[in-house]
Amino acid sequence: MTVDVPQLVAQAREGGPRAVARLISLVEGASPHLREVMAALAPLAGGAYVVGLTGSPGVGKSTTTSALVAAYRKAGRRVGVLAVDPSSPFSGGALLGDRVRMSDHASDPGVYIRSMATRGHLGGLAWAAPQAVRVLDAAGCDVILVETVGVGQSEVEIASQADSSVVLLAPGMGDGIQAAKAGILEIGDLYVVNKADRDGADATARELNHMLGLGEARGPGDWRPPIVKTVAARGEGVDELVEALEKHRAWLEKHGVLAERRTRRAAREVETIAVTALRERIADLRGDRRLGALARRIVSGELDPYAAADELVAGLTGG
Repeated sequence: MTVDVPQLVAQAREGGPRAVARLISLVEGASPHLREVMAALAPLAGGAYVVGLTGSPGVGKSTTTSALVAAYRKAGRRVGVLAVDPSSPFSGGALLGDRVRMSDHASDPGVYIRSMATRGHLGGLAWAAPQAVRVLDAAGCDVILVETVGVGQSEVEIASQADSSVVLLAPGMGDGIQAAKAGILEIGDLYVVNKADRDGADATARELNHMLGLGEARGPGDWRPPIVKTVAARGEGVDELVEALEKHRAWLEKHGVLAERRTRRAAREVETIAVTALRERIADLRGDRRLGALARRIVSGELDPYAAADELVAGLTGG
C-alpha cells in the first residue's frame, strides 16, 4: 500500500486524528515506511511534556489520567494519551479499551487517546511506545500522558520514558510492601494516594513518607517527591497534582535534568533499535552454516560460548 508520509505528517501537525492514528499504526506495525516517518518527525518533536503514570492494578490509573486530561484541557493545552494495555493472546491487540474508560474526552479535538498493546513486552510499556510518543509530540500535543499496563513489580520502565513519573497507590492494597518490593521509591518523581476518601489513606501517606525518608540521601537542592492525596473519580486533589507536576517540570528545567533525561531516553531508544536489528540478523542465521559451525566447535570443546559469540558479532558487524 502506498503511504504518503509527508502528507500524513502535515495532516497530523494540523491536528488530524486520522493522520495521527495512521502514523502510530505504522509505528506499531514496524512498517517499511517507519524510517521515513521518524526522519520526518525528528525536527518537529521535543516540545511536549511527557508524564508517566504507573502503579498496581486497581489504584485508579485510568481515572486519574482522565482527570488530568480534564485539568490540562481547562488550561487550554492539547493532550495526548498513550494507554498501554495487556495483549490479547489471539489477536495481539489491546484487551482493555481506554477510549471507553475516557469517553468523556472522545469528542474533544484537543485530545488524542490511543490504546497500545504490550505484545509480550515486559516493563509495563509497549515496545513502540517511544516512537508513538514522538508522533503525538510532533502532532502538537503540549502534554503527553503515558499510562502503563499495571503489571506490578516489573513496571519500572516508565521512569526511563517520561519526563516526570507519577506512582499511584491506594489505601488497603498493601502498597507499602509493594513499593518496597518493586523499587518504585527510586522511580517516582511524584506519589499519589488515590481513593483518599477510603479508610487508611492518611496511614498510607504516612507510611510512604516514612519510606521516602529512608531512601537515598538528598542534598539541599535535590528534588524530594511530594505525596498528593486525590479522589480522582470526583476530581478532588487533581489541581494539586497538576501544580506538583508543574513544579517538578520547573525544577527539571532549572537544574538541566530535563535535557539530561531526554538525552538518556534517546540513547536507550537508539540502543533498542540497534539490538533489535542485531537480533533479527541473528535469527536469520539460524539455518546458516556459520552458526552451525560455531555450535559444533563449542560442543567439541574447541571454542567457548563467549568466544563464539564474539566471532558471530564480528561477522555480523564486519568488525
